[in-house]
Amino acid sequence: MSITRFIFIILWLISGAQCKTDDELKVFSVQTGGSLTIPCHYDTQYIQQKKYWCYHAKGEYKSCSVLASANETKGRVSVIDHPDQSLFTVTMTNLQDQDSGKYWCVVEIKSNQKNPIYVRIQSVPDVSVVSSSVSGDEGGNISVKCLYSSAYKNKHKHWCRYKDKSCYSSQSSSVEISDDERESFTVLMSGLMLSDSGWYFCSVGDRQAPVQLTVTCKAHSIINKTEVNTDTDSTRDLKQYGHLRLWHLLVVLLLLLLLITIVITTIILRNKHKRNNTHITHEKPDTTSDTDDSVNPECDVTYSSVIKLHQTKAFDFI
Repeated sequence: MSITRFIFIILWLISGAQCKTDDELKVFSVQTGGSLTIPCHYDTQYIQQKKYWCYHAKGEYKSCSVLASANETKGRVSVIDHPDQSLFTVTMTNLQDQDSGKYWCVVEIKSNQKNPIYVRIQSVPDVSVVSSSVSGDEGGNISVKCLYSSAYKNKHKHWCRYKDKSCYSSQSSSVEISDDERESFTVLMSGLMLSDSGWYFCSVGDRQAPVQLTVTCKAHSIINKTEVNTDTDSTRDLKQYGHLRLWHLLVVLLLLLLLITIVITTIILRNKHKRNNTHITHEKPDTTSDTDDSVNPECDVTYSSVIKLHQTKAFDFI
């Protein structure tokens, strides 16, 4: 082995086995009844061009049907253009078996820039993610868990970026991939930068699952955390103040109850004492005696006329 080749292998390992994907057909597997959001990138020179989402079950582009154009919603399909990111997103909801087939992201130019995508609806998807949207702070890290069926256990696992089609298959300075070999592998991105924002996908063999990553500004994160802490402190203070007010109210109520009890007791005692004094004052003493000549009005009275005769002295006749 030449020294040049050896150095190249070492650099390749240090870089985290980063590679470029080709323009092969992307295959997305979605659970029945689930939803799927797919990013469609285009060159900045085509910002003003018409974009739409096209479908044909048998994969014939010339016979495909336009399901929705940019910035409109038709049925279960919604297309939104993001010119600041040079992409438009397609969201399909409540996917059923009949929705399986070939789709195209189309930018209407002379030769029609188109990227083929195959969507496969399954009861158990070949590849999926726990969360299709993650966010992290600048300088921080994020973790994405990718799931795969047992049939893909021995397939190569990658973490890829849509924008530049770069992929990572092993550990690097900023991306770490660990396969637990139990039908899932975890992607850890550390030292996040604002430029890391964008669309990625877990790739296992020829199957992919899209993930949107949003990295927020560090200063903005600090402000948000400060606001959260301030709100938390304010809430804590309000709770403490509320508890104090509650205790104060209880103390006041107890004092008021005690005062009312004292007043009522005092009034009752005063009334009782007053009744006792009144009874003693108005009670008539018993002045009736055996020698009392007063007439009892309740007795029957008999009136008699008394004539007093003057007694004449008797003279002795001698």
